[in-house]
Amino acid sequence: MKILFYLLYGIAFLLSLLPSRVHYFLSDILYVILYHLVKYRKEVVRKNLTSAFPEKSEEEICKIEKGFYHFLCDLFAESIQQITISEKHFKKRITFKNVDQLEQVINEGQSIALYLGHYCNWEWVTTLPLWLTSNTQCCQIYHPLQNKVFDQLFLHIRERFGSLCIPMAETLRRILEFQRANQPFIIGYISDQKPYWTNIHHWLDFLHHDTPVLTGAERIICKMNHAVFYSDIRRVRRGYYEVTFRPITREPKKMKEFELTNIYYQMLEKSIQEAPEYWLWSHNRWSRTREKFNHDFEVVNGKVVHRKQPIE
Repeated sequence: MKILFYLLYGIAFLLSLLPSRVHYFLSDILYVILYHLVKYRKEVVRKNLTSAFPEKSEEEICKIEKGFYHFLCDLFAESIQQITISEKHFKKRITFKNVDQLEQVINEGQSIALYLGHYCNWEWVTTLPLWLTSNTQCCQIYHPLQNKVFDQLFLHIRERFGSLCIPMAETLRRILEFQRANQPFIIGYISDQKPYWTNIHHWLDFLHHDTPVLTGAERIICKMNHAVFYSDIRRVRRGYYEVTFRPITREPKKMKEFELTNIYYQMLEKSIQEAPEYWLWSHNRWSRTREKFNHDFEVVNGKVVHRKQPIE
């Protein structure tokens, strides 16, 4: 596996040395291949867009669809750029607003949870340590890839500037380790994924869909009483981004159950509605339905379990 990793990394490294204009030229070629020739997940994307924006015309949906595929290819090119791009150049390409608010919270002894979505270039948010002056450990929760070689490559890219990747299953344990060591930290949760059936505890209306959502981040945040911010990512122009940290609460324990999750999805929905082409529409987000959930599963002592006998 090490040989495959070094081979893949070597190719990616050489590609990353190309000028940005060449990356985006190659991205344009990749767009033609994915959208017009391969038609990568085009049925899923069209279905998602049509159901999320029933008020839009077919012409408007097609425009968003093409914009999404252009951006998807740019995202791949920008991930490659991340391998060798300098700190100085990175601070021109992505800027963070309200960092002073994060620093203030950390200085007052409270760690921070950042809510993100698969929106705009979420990968570049891992450069946040370049903007911090305090001794703060930045982390992001991630789901390890099944392909170990690609998983190792993305870990290398994401951790290049000091941000630590934590596997989802190890989240609580690592947080407790930081707290015992008196290490202040900022931890990012990308929480717009589709939950497993047995992890569904809450449904909400999101982009005109009855949507099952992950609530694990909320449970950890409330248990540890972390300050909560939403990472509002905007694409200023091609290859340039701006992240504004919008405060949600510093007292999550006082909030009602699922209130924090509801607020996060409302803020994410607003971001998507303003520039829908930058969300990950190729993900089959709404394949789990409440009807099937109620048919096949039940809640026993707070846990979701599969029914032993299917209901006729």
